[in-house]
Amino acid sequence: MNSLSPDAARWLADAILALHVGVVAFVVLGMLAILIGGPFGWAWVRRPAFRIAHLLLMLFIALQAWLGELCPLTVWEQALRIHAGQATYNESFIQHWLSRMIFFDVPWWTFVAAYSAFAALAVLCWMLWPPRRTRRR
Repeated sequence: MNSLSPDAARWLADAILALHVGVVAFVVLGMLAILIGGPFGWAWVRRPAFRIAHLLLMLFIALQAWLGELCPLTVWEQALRIHAGQATYNESFIQHWLSRMIFFDVPWWTFVAAYSAFAALAVLCWMLWPPRRTRRR
């Protein structure tokens, strides 16, 4: 990373933060879609690729919380911001708004409980509306 310019590091950190927001949106909105689409019979919410990706990602997030580990995306973003010479009070527009969407100042156990409950809900949805292949017409 030493050959990376501070401007490039800042740009990559913002890109990783945007990706992180996308992952959060996929997990939260995906769960909402499953909870609504399952009972209504929406076929796309039962597609195996979507459901496997959703469940594995949620289990990975919950496991990280139980182990007390930060998300790799957070670690990479922070390392890039340090390399770019950015401090927590000196943030870009993107960092300022996207960070506030996904990071909260609450005790760690709150995240462990929330992620565990969310993972349990994902497993329950898997049992209630299991993935299945759709037939091509």
